[in-house]
Amino acid sequence: MKILNSTALVTGANRGIGRELVVALLKSGAKRVYAGARDVKTLETIKQLDPARVIPLLLDVTNQELIDTSVKVAPDVNLLFNNAGILEFGGILEVPADKIVRQFGTNFHGKLNMARAFAPIIEANGGGAIVNVLTLVALASMPGLSAYNASKAAAWSMTQSLRAALSAKGIAVFGVFPGAVDTDMLAGVDMPKTSPAVIAAAIMQGIESGLEDIFPDPMSTQLYAAWKLDHKAVEKQFATM
Repeated sequence: MKILNSTALVTGANRGIGRELVVALLKSGAKRVYAGARDVKTLETIKQLDPARVIPLLLDVTNQELIDTSVKVAPDVNLLFNNAGILEFGGILEVPADKIVRQFGTNFHGKLNMARAFAPIIEANGGGAIVNVLTLVALASMPGLSAYNASKAAAWSMTQSLRAALSAKGIAVFGVFPGAVDTDMLAGVDMPKTSPAVIAAAIMQGIESGLEDIFPDPMSTQLYAAWKLDHKAVEKQFATM
């Protein structure tokens, strides 16, 4: 999949990894980038990155009506970035049920509903790709992020199902597994973090290289190598965090 002259849609584009994905797409020569967010006012600075190529889009991935509208507004998309996500802390035995439902609504169902809506569009446009931004803790759970871990692990499984379902339609499906990223989501968490710009650049490189599972930072690269070697050891390590 080549980024040059592609038409992309990025969910959760107003900040963090989403914002840097828009920047990286523009640098890589995307023809047009639809930048989606629940509040279009937050996209004003994103639009100014390139007013001719960036199109702000009102989009809440938990709202099917807005998803359906986005299909009509962006019928030329051939590269979908399922980036929107939420994180709420809490142990698995204490986290309120509504927080679990909310995180699955965005992190799993939101990605799936966007993929279902745009797969026919991408196929009609000659093929392309869907990129699901997941997380390293989809592989091994950190107890304090219990619902987030679970929702992203489910999204990882769904990513594999999409890959099987869409391969014959000319649509590649990528999973991205970042470690700790320096965004608002992890503000206040004291640990080494990678800048979202570095993450976005690695994602672009992974897409163009055809790397289906992208580990875009030093933490994720190192932990994935350890996970392949002994996943139970990584599980036990994460359980202490």
